Amino acid sequence: MFGFLKDKLKTWFGKSKKEIEKTAGKKERAVKQKAISKEKPKKTKEEKNKISEKPAKKEKKKKAEAEIKEERKITKEIISDIKKEGLEIASPEKKTERYVEELEESRGIKEVEKGGEEKAEEEKPKKLGFFERLKKVFSYTLTQGRFEEIFSELEMLLLESNVALEVVEKIKAELQEALVGKELRKEKIELEIREALKKALEDILINPEDTIKIIKEHRKISKEPYTILFFGINGAGKTTSIAKLASLIKKNKLSCILAAADTFRAAAIEQLSIHAERLEVKIIKGNYGSDPSSVGFDAIKYAKANGIDVVLIDTAGRMHTKENLLHEMEKICKVTKPNLKVFVAEAVAGNDATEQAKAFNEMIGIDGSILSKTDVDEKGGTIISISYITKKPILYLGVGQNYEDLELFNKEKFIERLGL
Repeated sequence: MFGFLKDKLKTWFGKSKKEIEKTAGKKERAVKQKAISKEKPKKTKEEKNKISEKPAKKEKKKKAEAEIKEERKITKEIISDIKKEGLEIASPEKKTERYVEELEESRGIKEVEKGGEEKAEEEKPKKLGFFERLKKVFSYTLTQGRFEEIFSELEMLLLESNVALEVVEKIKAELQEALVGKELRKEKIELEIREALKKALEDILINPEDTIKIIKEHRKISKEPYTILFFGINGAGKTTSIAKLASLIKKNKLSCILAAADTFRAAAIEQLSIHAERLEVKIIKGNYGSDPSSVGFDAIKYAKANGIDVVLIDTAGRMHTKENLLHEMEKICKVTKPNLKVFVAEAVAGNDATEQAKAFNEMIGIDGSILSKTDVDEKGGTIISISYITKKPILYLGVGQNYEDLELFNKEKFIERLGL
C-alpha cells in the first residue's frame, strides 16, 4: 500500500540530501581555505616592499642604510674619544640613539617599519568564537533558488502520485516557509526536510471521529435512528462499502437497516439484497424507476418504529458532471435529513476522484469520505488531495474484499506508511 510514493520519497530525500551537502561542502571548503590563509603569518609592509620594490628603489634604500651604519660608527668613535679625555656627556647613549632615530626618520626607514607594524596590527582579522566557527562550517542556509531546484523534483513526484496541483502548491508553500533562509545542520539535512514535509501533510489531513462512537452517543440522547447517506459515481464501491460498515456496526452491538435507494441501475437492488442476507440485516426496497427519496424515507420510518439504531441508504451512481442528477441528490438529502453524508470513491481513480469529491461537496456538502481499493493503491495521493479539496476527513479506507476490511483512517498511520 502506497509503496510507489514511499519509494519515490525515499529516493528524493536521499538525492536532496546529497545535493544540499554538495553545495554545503563547497561552502565548508571555502571556509576552511579562508581559515588556513588567515593562519599564515602576514607579511609586514617592509617584507612586502622588499618583494615589490624595483631594483633602483632597493639600491637607494640599501645605500641609505649603509650611510646610517657609517654614521652610527662615527658617533660611537666620537663618544669613545670624549670618554678617553675624561669628559662627561649626559646620557650619551640615549642622545646617540635619539640622533640615529631622527636620522632614520629623515631617511624614511623608521617610518616604513612603524607604518608596517601599525598596518599589520590593523589588518588582524576579528576572531570568531568556537561555536560561531562550528556553525559556519557545519551548517547550511538553503536559498530560495536552491529550494526551487530541489522542490521541482518533489513537485513532479507528487503529481505522478495523484496529488492535485493546488495541493502541491500548498505543500510547496509550507516547505518554503519551514526551510528557506534557515540554518540547517549538515548531519540533519534529510531529517529537517522530512519533518517539514511531514508537518505539511499533517496540516492537510484530518483525523476523523470514530463513527461508531458518534452513533452510540447519538442513540443515548435521541429516539431517532442515525442516518447515513452514501453517494458517488458508478462503480466506486458504494454498495460494498455500505455492507462493510453494516458489518462493523453489528460487531459493535448496534442494529442497522439497509435502504436500496438505487432504483436506477439494473441489479443494484439485488446486489444490496445479497449483502443484507449474508449479514442478516433488514433491507427496504423499492421498484426500479421509483422515487429514491421515498425508499429512504420508508427505511427511516421503519427503523424508528422498530428501535433500529442506524439506517444506511444506498443511492444511484451519479456522474459529477451531470448537474440534474446532483440536484436529485439534493432532494434525497432534504427528505431523509441524514446525520452523515458520505462520499465514496476509488483511491486508484486519482485526480478523477478529486474532481468528483469537489463537485459533490460544492453541490451537497459532504461530511467525510470513504476510499475503496486502497489496498491496491500504490500512489496514495488521492487521500491527500480529497482531504485538502473538501476540508473534510477521510472516514474509512477499504483495504480488501472481505466485510472486515474497513479501516478507520488515521493520518499518523498514513504518514508513517509513506516513510515519514
